[in-house]
Amino acid sequence: MNTIAAAPPAQPFFLDSGAAARFCLYHAPVGACRGAWLYLHPFAEEMNKSRRMAALQARALAQHGYAVLQLDLYGCGDSAGDFGDARWEIWQEDAARGLAWLEQQSGCAAGLWGLRLGALLALDVAQQMAQARPLPGLLLWQPVTNGSQFLTQFLRLKVASQMLTDGRDGGNNSGGTAALKQSLAAGQALEIAGYTIDPALALAIETRSADKFTPPACPVHWFDIAAESGRPLSPAAARAVSALGAAGATVSTHVVAGPQFWATQEIEECQTLLDATIESLPEPCHAA
Repeated sequence: MNTIAAAPPAQPFFLDSGAAARFCLYHAPVGACRGAWLYLHPFAEEMNKSRRMAALQARALAQHGYAVLQLDLYGCGDSAGDFGDARWEIWQEDAARGLAWLEQQSGCAAGLWGLRLGALLALDVAQQMAQARPLPGLLLWQPVTNGSQFLTQFLRLKVASQMLTDGRDGGNNSGGTAALKQSLAAGQALEIAGYTIDPALALAIETRSADKFTPPACPVHWFDIAAESGRPLSPAAARAVSALGAAGATVSTHVVAGPQFWATQEIEECQTLLDATIESLPEPCHAA
């Protein structure tokens, strides 16, 4: 019976130093490198909730011969900078730096693996790099399909906090999320659930939408997580996938049953997602 060798422990390091320092975990592939993936994490607290799943998938990919780099974006995790100083453009540059390092280290062309807002960032980076060179692939876990709706959901955390602390009706008396978006538009940073979000970052998120990107010239593996097996793609995901496909993208969709681990109160695992991700990948590819 064939057995898969265990991957060596992840190697922690800082990519560059000072203000440019980005904390990384490198998972070396077992055996000959068959491809490489740069992981782009989700937004704010979703990043922390997802750390275990990201680590489990990175190790599984390494066991199957893929080199994986987990990178903390500027102002996030153990990287340099404050979250309140983060900008979408800096995160785009971080992704490009991570890809360059990973490809040099592994000798393989690297694709982007993104979760939630990290998946939306992956689509954006793929569009940016399209003219220079297409990526070998995109691996998207539960992508945020509409940045404006995502920002509204995040702002609701502050509305709920206001209601709890002073008893106001966040939907009527305080103006709710519409008033908070007006504050951001006026240049006011907001503190939400322990994270300070700058107006420039909020605006960048607000204007991103999965169905508006130029279709990536590479295979796209799109994963949705549902409460039960046999469910179709969510309506929002179906619209985004349809738009990308109609514009020429090759998108493979997968719906697996499991918990929304990025949002659960306790740290959760989704083994079906881990297995389906490995099964979705082709035979050795990503040749440099």
